[in-house]
Amino acid sequence: MSGHSKWATIKHKKGAADAKRGKLFAKLIKQVEVAARAGGGDPEGNPALRTMFQKARDNSVPLDTIERAVKRGTGELEGIKYEPITYEGYAPNGVALMIETLSDNRNRTGAEIRSLLSKNGGSLAEPGAVSWQFERKGVLKVSKASSEDDVMMIGLENGAEDVEDLDDVWQVTCEPTDLNSLRDALEEAGIKVEDSDTTMMPTNTVPIDTASAANQVLSLVEVLDDHDDVQAIHSNIDLDDSVMAELSED
Repeated sequence: MSGHSKWATIKHKKGAADAKRGKLFAKLIKQVEVAARAGGGDPEGNPALRTMFQKARDNSVPLDTIERAVKRGTGELEGIKYEPITYEGYAPNGVALMIETLSDNRNRTGAEIRSLLSKNGGSLAEPGAVSWQFERKGVLKVSKASSEDDVMMIGLENGAEDVEDLDDVWQVTCEPTDLNSLRDALEEAGIKVEDSDTTMMPTNTVPIDTASAANQVLSLVEVLDDHDDVQAIHSNIDLDDSVMAELSED
């Protein structure tokens, strides 16, 4: 299992146990609104909206709440205009970070992200300094009620590039443009998809071989994730198996 997949495992387990559901709902609603503003309110004609609409439903956001967010995005209801901004930076131990935000005040958000990084052992990087180490991919979390062979057979016929074992789910990766059609194909075959989204996956990783060093990175990520404007954080951390085991026990 790749280092990124082990990092994803921790995030997936943390997400499953995360009590901050209200904050999660707020982030998902904002993402739906921005997707609708950018490409229109019809999910069938707006792949980004369809992805975020489905992600919100996967996380039990009420349908009427999602529909109101779409209407704010299209201008049918009054709403705040959010701007997508991605910040590049470093966590302790040279780990690269891509921090995706939605902001109604670029100057405020930039200053706050810079402050959170510097106060927690990280630093803000110049645009382009980190992004070259990542590529955008579609990622689906698939229930293990289906066998890996079945997931792989349907997946590879419909754009999947890889299937990995994340302990409690299968992780299927693909090109972002194939995400929705791949999900449709899996579900039509009776395979349950628990979550799907696009993410930034690292093309090279930074090995971390102690729990203390890993916790420095995780602590910064948690502080950033608590910021209302932060929507997603991507890292190129590569956790040693022994560190992974130790963190899983926490």
